[in-house]
Amino acid sequence: MTDRLKLVALDEEDLTIVSAHVQDAVMKVGDVKFLRAQSRFVLPMNRFAWERKSGALSGPPERRNSVLDFGRVTRAASTGLAGAKAADVLSLLAVRFQATDAPAGAIELTFSGGATIRLDVECIEARLSDLGGAWEASSRPRHAV
Repeated sequence: MTDRLKLVALDEEDLTIVSAHVQDAVMKVGDVKFLRAQSRFVLPMNRFAWERKSGALSGPPERRNSVLDFGRVTRAASTGLAGAKAADVLSLLAVRFQATDAPAGAIELTFSGGATIRLDVECIEARLSDLGGAWEASSRPRHAV
């Protein structure tokens, strides 16, 4: 696959673009890791390829094996995940930033079902990379308006 997505976010505007690309990504709770010694938070995911045009001329919707990696993380906390098992699936809805003492702040990962993960960061430093695996999605995610 030559069209692997690679994005870097270093400010709030960049992070908004990354958020759009990871909306509806799914991952297992047990795969999400805070690597405290490296100040990194890593989310391996199956990302819905929103940037890919779907339809008769361009093909079916697609999911891709990707990773979202945050650097300069000083703390990670979650709500709504108490009692979650490693095999439970999370569906990511949005990634947002709230400045506290610029450039420091908090990155909030919002998941369906009300779960959230909050990352305290020294600054925004995020990378989204497709790893290579891609397959036809069984359906296109839909949201109530």
